Amino acid sequence: MSEPIAIAPLSKADIRMLKGQAQRLEATVRLGRGGVSPAFLTGLDQELVQHQLVKVRLYDLKDQRHEVAEQLARQSSSHLVTVIGHVVVLYRPKPAQPDAGAAPA
Repeated sequence: MSEPIAIAPLSKADIRMLKGQAQRLEATVRLGRGGVSPAFLTGLDQELVQHQLVKVRLYDLKDQRHEVAEQLARQSSSHLVTVIGHVVVLYRPKPAQPDAGAAPA
């Protein structure tokens, strides 16, 4: 996985919209006894690339859920949308694609 990059902050309206969208999602990523490993971060990165908005369910790290949530957001270069109970919601917008129709210089 590459170095974390700086991302522009989300507005309050964006966060509200993402929280609404997250209500209809199931937690697709689960973080358990193994903790935040390189393999886990690779899987999380793939989910963020594919879906942009991802729910992560915490199993064995429930007491440190806020610290783990901030760590996940930082290491995956994503936004921490919210922490609800033992579920963390992360968002990473897709990178801007260069125009496919533009001729190379």
